[in-house]
Amino acid sequence: MYFTDQLHRTLFLPKPPERIISLVPSQTELLVDLGLEARIVGVTKFCIHPEHLRKSKTIVGGTKNYRFEVIDSLKPDLIIGNKEENDREGIEKLAEKYPVWMSDIFSLEDNYEMIRHLGRITHTENQSQEIIQKIKSSFEQPISKKGTCVYLIWNEPFMVAGQNTFINVMLEKAGFENLVETSRYPVLEKEDLKRLNPDFLLLSSEPFPFKEKHLDFFHTLLPNSQIKLVDGELFSWYGSRLVHSADYFRIL
Repeated sequence: MYFTDQLHRTLFLPKPPERIISLVPSQTELLVDLGLEARIVGVTKFCIHPEHLRKSKTIVGGTKNYRFEVIDSLKPDLIIGNKEENDREGIEKLAEKYPVWMSDIFSLEDNYEMIRHLGRITHTENQSQEIIQKIKSSFEQPISKKGTCVYLIWNEPFMVAGQNTFINVMLEKAGFENLVETSRYPVLEKEDLKRLNPDFLLLSSEPFPFKEKHLDFFHTLLPNSQIKLVDGELFSWYGSRLVHSADYFRIL
């Protein structure tokens, strides 16, 4: 059958895939939750959910750098990636030899579409629809407004989540107003953070692992802001992890 991915690329699969490589941690977790763990043959070193997976599957590299000889040895009949997380040159090289399905996620609707597509490709439509419905139901109850925020994803330089990102959509869902008006992931200076003076400065657990030891510095820099460590997976991991996001946002 022919399938179209979220980059509007068409790929042909003669049968449901039996040897899947996932290059995106959140989509790896989704495959497992769709009941496809036995069909996964390769994952990245960052595919940490479920915890045991990296011990039972072959590591094919990271999300940007791939061990092509290892991938060749696995003989995949489907590779799953994402436009933002994966290296374009590497993906194009893989697509010359294997069916590669790419996601491109900016909104919850994009996420639902991705889950539906992977459900169709892997013949797990019922499971995919169940996950979608759980996510939708979890967001049906309104989440109270919290205030303005800046969301840090990296330390020194201070890289933040701006507009036109999935994180920004999730911030809105969580009741925050993102003060960063620039698109994507701009770098801010100390003076920029002071000027913005957000109600909340959110320090994400990933990709930079902000910890308790970072709180004092930011308290000194922004004495009028609430500084919070937040679970970055629940703000940025599309897929089945979003089932847990709304409850987390309510108690944050």
